[in-house]
Amino acid sequence: MNANAKTLVIAEKPSVALDIVRALTPVAGKFEKHDDHYENDRYIVTSAVGHLLEIAAPEAYDVKRGKWSFAHLPVIPPHFELKPIDKTKSRLNAVVKLAKRKDVGALINACDAGREGELIFRLIEQYAGGTDKDGRPKPLGKPVYRLWLQSMTPQAIREGFEHLRSDQEMRPLADAARSRSEADWLVGINGTRAMTAFNSRDGGFFLTTVGRVQTPTLAIVVEREEQIRRFQPRDYWEVYATFAAQAGTYVGRWFDPAWRKPSGDDADPERKPERLWSEAEARAIADAVRGRSADVREESKPATQACGLLYDLTSLQREANGRFGFSAKTTLALAQSLYEKHKALTYPRTDSRALPEDYLATVRQTMAVLADAPLAHLAPHARTALEQGYVRPTKRVFDNTKVSDHFAIIPTPQVPQGLSDAEQKLYDLVVRRFIAVFFPPAEFLVTTRITQVPVEGATHHFKTEGKVLVKPGWMAVYGKEAAEDVEGARAGDKGQPLVPVQPGERVRTDDARVDAKQTRPPARFNEATLLAAMEGAGKLVDDEELRSAMADKGLGTPATRAAIIEGLIAEKYLLREGRELIPTPKAFQLMTLLRGLGVEELTRPELTGEWEHKLSQMERGQLSREAFMREIAAMTERIVRKAKEYDRDTVPGDYATLRTPCPQCGGVVKETYRRYACTGADGTGAGCGFSLPKAPGGRVLAVEEVETLLREHRIGPLEGFRSKAGWPFSAELTVGPDADGQWKLSFDFGDDEEEASGELADFSDREPLGPCPQCGSPVVEHGAHYVCSRAVPTVQQPTPSCDFKSATTILQQPIAREQMAKLLATGRTDWLEGFVSNRTRRPFKAALVWDADAGKVNFAFEPREGGAAPRRGAARTTAARVGSARTATTRRTTRKS
Repeated sequence: MNANAKTLVIAEKPSVALDIVRALTPVAGKFEKHDDHYENDRYIVTSAVGHLLEIAAPEAYDVKRGKWSFAHLPVIPPHFELKPIDKTKSRLNAVVKLAKRKDVGALINACDAGREGELIFRLIEQYAGGTDKDGRPKPLGKPVYRLWLQSMTPQAIREGFEHLRSDQEMRPLADAARSRSEADWLVGINGTRAMTAFNSRDGGFFLTTVGRVQTPTLAIVVEREEQIRRFQPRDYWEVYATFAAQAGTYVGRWFDPAWRKPSGDDADPERKPERLWSEAEARAIADAVRGRSADVREESKPATQACGLLYDLTSLQREANGRFGFSAKTTLALAQSLYEKHKALTYPRTDSRALPEDYLATVRQTMAVLADAPLAHLAPHARTALEQGYVRPTKRVFDNTKVSDHFAIIPTPQVPQGLSDAEQKLYDLVVRRFIAVFFPPAEFLVTTRITQVPVEGATHHFKTEGKVLVKPGWMAVYGKEAAEDVEGARAGDKGQPLVPVQPGERVRTDDARVDAKQTRPPARFNEATLLAAMEGAGKLVDDEELRSAMADKGLGTPATRAAIIEGLIAEKYLLREGRELIPTPKAFQLMTLLRGLGVEELTRPELTGEWEHKLSQMERGQLSREAFMREIAAMTERIVRKAKEYDRDTVPGDYATLRTPCPQCGGVVKETYRRYACTGADGTGAGCGFSLPKAPGGRVLAVEEVETLLREHRIGPLEGFRSKAGWPFSAELTVGPDADGQWKLSFDFGDDEEEASGELADFSDREPLGPCPQCGSPVVEHGAHYVCSRAVPTVQQPTPSCDFKSATTILQQPIAREQMAKLLATGRTDWLEGFVSNRTRRPFKAALVWDADAGKVNFAFEPREGGAAPRRGAARTTAARVGSARTATTRRTTRKS
């Protein structure tokens, strides 16, 4: 290599590139800033902005949406080409230009430490090398080194440059990263296109996405919902007695001391020692003990409870969701900001909850900084930790065997200023855990008191448990929050002091009551519990070797789990209602299809376990990339073949019988995989011929929606339909007789007939209202919406490239053209007074604003009197989303389905 050659450093994000420049300046000299890089005599420092490239099949193997048929599947190209991501194309070109410079003699991969960071750099390096005449990648031909950073402090960066890793050392990780990416592409593309082709056989375009991580995650939620639907509540009773001792009264609950936990497959999990399944038996016990004397025996034992471990990303997301209601996506964004922008936290995309064993000095330095920091609620505890010598090497905190690519999330020695409220909450959460983890365990005195009431021929036992905090230990750091809110805390941690009973003292049963209760179904998932299920998905795997491979992995990675959940919501597989995640009919139909086709491997975490096992072998040099990809290709072919060869009329499943009769003949309507169909008066025959497609326009109808449609002959407007061109639209559905008297399903588009038809639009005669806030193209009025001219299929652009769309009537408030023009020009409309809430039916006043962060038109509300903030979450209500709720006076146009 030329002695005067420079080294190109490629970071993952611009903020990291700037950190590297600041850290290197004292040792390598001042850098000159350019538009897209920094440069001095030794280094050129630039960055990606996350992924700049995505893998794609060579053009000859590509399959366009309109050709998603089995004839073109499976898609298994001999090699993958790279396709620039449109929105970051200019950044890619700038980085590639630098990599090709003749005075650049070597490259340093400074992307985030881990499999994904390795992939981002390797794809850029490959793209810079170009391809041969057959489209195969050519090497760039410049040496590559790896900067492996766990912290973004200047000292950590300089130390990283002193200990660069070689390309040979990183090659196995690079192979594993590429293989995982290409395997996900093969399974996702072929699985999605095969299931879409299967579901679109009857016409239309029914997009049905599947993926190695998203589908097993969805299966977890669907299986829980199936348990809830199957659940039959059962009545049971508990008996409570109040006992009078010399020092006062206390309450005990009846239990059966002879009860043993049932085992085996038929064991009833609802049976517990304190439950009685007969009201008469419960009342007999209460009547028998009331007024009786009783003997008391009790046992007091000391108990301890340690603080929870340091956070990894998933445990941080779970706790932030439970405590603050933050979504997993929000928590990741906040943690990333605290890491990149404020330098206040270590790398957040980690699955480790331990620190390296040589990190003790850094921890003490950080604790000392926190002790002097202007954090009045936490600094005293940091000082206590130092003064009492709590910060010492312990395997709960310092353990190299539990550190993967990254270590646990902890604060850095840099105390941040000017945090947003949400950032401050998350920072405090991490700092509090960091301090508390070094404190001693909390100490309790746990007392179990058994009161025995003798009656004729029997003795009834009542249990009373008390827990008194003796020494708070780490709970002092959390204060009053500790008992209820800290991860791992148990009910009663606030202390239940019991009135004392003297040895040999007999007590009197003052009263006894019977409480009637019901068994409850399992709780629905929220983001916190679903993240925990994804993280612990390996426990669901029977094979010990695969379970071991998933032990520290689960479904997805800490960095991708939030995106997986958001993706399932975006694809209409899940709904977020409050904090609960509820599977949609589309989700149930996908599970029915995969089970019926016999491709259940796509629904089970074993697939991830198998991949992780083999990828970890690849990282250790025990499995070749070629062998792994051959297995993936074979699996892909099998999935497509099973879908292609399925020839039965319906897919087996657990289908409903509707309560509402057939509108044509009064017969019984039953559900199949594809349709709701009349089966005659007795529910067993061919019926009158009336049927409804189950997924008109690619939107799966729920049983409740079909009941409403058959009963009222109309439902909607409903969202989520897609035209034959794949364009989303909203419409009402109606059923009624055609000219021959046969009842049919019809779409009622109102003013959206032109838009929903899937026909190519012509905007040449439309007067633009202003530039699209997303892409700058003209916005025009189209049907019942104002749309970007690039958001609708047109002659000039058959495939839309933008999604800006806002209704001309929102919650009964007409949005005049001049108001939309004002929003496009200034970012907001005037105050409008005619909105009517769908939920309360009350009118309200608001303005429409362009929310650039959300990429949507949202509501803004006037401040309340006295400067009070608007109601929580109000400004985030998406106006565009509710815009399809049109008034009953809208012009109707219908089309038969």
